[in-house]
Amino acid sequence: MRPTLLIQIFPVNGLPVIKEGDKLSELICRAMENQGSRFEDGDIIVITHVVVSRSEGSTVNLHDVEASAFAKTIAAKTEKDPALVEVILREAQSIIRMRDGALITQTKHGFICANSGVDQSNVPGEGTVALLPEDADASARRIQRNIEKKTGKKLGVIVSDTHGRPLRDGEINVAIGVAGLEPIRDRRGDSDLFGYVLKAKRTAIADEIASAAELAIGQADEAVPVAIVRGYPYIRSNKATAKKMLRPLEQEYFI
Repeated sequence: MRPTLLIQIFPVNGLPVIKEGDKLSELICRAMENQGSRFEDGDIIVITHVVVSRSEGSTVNLHDVEASAFAKTIAAKTEKDPALVEVILREAQSIIRMRDGALITQTKHGFICANSGVDQSNVPGEGTVALLPEDADASARRIQRNIEKKTGKKLGVIVSDTHGRPLRDGEINVAIGVAGLEPIRDRRGDSDLFGYVLKAKRTAIADEIASAAELAIGQADEAVPVAIVRGYPYIRSNKATAKKMLRPLEQEYFI
């Protein structure tokens, strides 16, 4: 009989409003200590990209942005702020879709998402927006290394963002940066309950963990930016990267 798998998800409460230059690893460790929690081997720390971006200074004040003629044209079609559209275009390598006020792009990182991942929520300062981290994998590795050094525990780190999905309503959290865990579990070659050998099963566990963590993180006024996922037996990897989960455009059927 397969052993029972108990997975716990809990928020890291008491973090301050993150600003540029803040050391997230130190703040997370302090908040864990203050709430009476301790890291355990195998814990996965899920962090929203907005606080990572704010700590790294990846924010833009729209009042300082001069919109190009092209941005103004796109803004008129999508009914968006021209300065916001200018920032979105700077963060994009291509426009995938424009429809009903939506602007779907492929970011310079390779992600396909709304508004190049430029986020207006949970960002202090009037007119300030958060960009995606320049390299979310590197951000995750840095946080992982610092917290492991401080705690002596083996940990995984996921930097998450909220994305929509083709043909599905509502948004979920996905992993845009990964450290310490293999983001995809390849189950090809395994057998199902009836002996059928799986030929195409590859589970995006980093996305599943990021989405599960959002149950504790949330998006509203009581949201916290960090959660711990404990008890999931992932495959540890020192070469983890969220880019492994990017599907080549020629294999994408929905665009």
